[in-house]
Amino acid sequence: MVKLAGFVLYKMPAEHIHKKNDNTDATSRHKASLFFYGEEGDPFLAPRGVYSANEKLIVADTAQNRVLIWNKIPLTSYLKPDIVLGQFNSTEPKRNAGNTTNASSLSYPSGIWSDGNILIVADAWNHRVLIWNKFPMEDNQPADTVIGQPGMQNNLPNVQGIAKQPTARTLYWPYGIGCNGKHLWIADTGNRRILFYNTIPQTNYKPADKVIGQQDFKERDYNSEHAIWPYSVKTSESGMFAIADVQYYRILIWKQWKDAFSKKADIIIGQPDMESCGQNQYQSKPAANTLGWCYDMAFSNNSFYVADTGNSRILHFENIPAETNTEADDLYGNGDFESPGEHLHVGKPGSEYLYWPFSVTIANNRLIVADTGNHRIIIYNI
Repeated sequence: MVKLAGFVLYKMPAEHIHKKNDNTDATSRHKASLFFYGEEGDPFLAPRGVYSANEKLIVADTAQNRVLIWNKIPLTSYLKPDIVLGQFNSTEPKRNAGNTTNASSLSYPSGIWSDGNILIVADAWNHRVLIWNKFPMEDNQPADTVIGQPGMQNNLPNVQGIAKQPTARTLYWPYGIGCNGKHLWIADTGNRRILFYNTIPQTNYKPADKVIGQQDFKERDYNSEHAIWPYSVKTSESGMFAIADVQYYRILIWKQWKDAFSKKADIIIGQPDMESCGQNQYQSKPAANTLGWCYDMAFSNNSFYVADTGNSRILHFENIPAETNTEADDLYGNGDFESPGEHLHVGKPGSEYLYWPFSVTIANNRLIVADTGNHRIIIYNI
């Protein structure tokens, strides 16, 4: 049903929480403050990444091979972006703007991180990560630094092609980025690993300092004790660490990020153990403790949110789970925990139902969701 490489809080007041034992439709309680579609006449197409910093809204408009930036969170459903990266002509949003790969081009951008001063973008199908050392101020501004490739013009997986072994310098389908402002993690999805950089690189083709999920930089085999298809990575303010492992329908959590280099995950969300890999735990419908094609997650103080993409919902854990197979307390974007992920509300303007949400982020009392299948960004005030 899914092509993995292609497209196809803050704590809320108790009276607004949709509990597991509350039969009220969750979508009637969690009303979006804004459904945002981008520029009128040139809207989003399958946006897979969203991030906000310093009131800026940054969207990876993935299927149109561009990153769009608004300097202030929009207040209306349509608004022209202040900055467009990756395209010279937005009416023909081709990969690498229909040209050869360069410092200004993008091909299937996905993960985003920024602190409002620098910008980091996972340029997935160019098998690289781009860094703007100063936040972009104009359209098509070239990136300053490239990770995963020896130069801005290179774009092969693992530099020399799929058949080549990875190294500490190379990438293959890097979809996700994690950063705490000092350290950088890259979900090197095609190589089934996470690369760690002790500092944010400022020179091209910098080698990673450590690897998570493999014994060394040359390996890309897999076993169930490590993330099989790591798509995104996040850290909390307290130093917790999470990987969205899409292919095993689970989120792996370590209580401290440094433990991920040498230990198995402390907590699993979505599965009862390391060996299990069934979608919705082999059940015909989802539940409060199951996942289907989970692509992202977000820490928020003591809370935790999961983009349960295949089930078209966002799961909310009031407290970051301390045990494996914990049930979520709440959900967004679907009627209840047992509802299927596809329904008749898909594609209807103003519908509170989600369809294949790929990315979730928390910023300034807002839950921001890339509702990819509905080609929109949804903002909830929390």
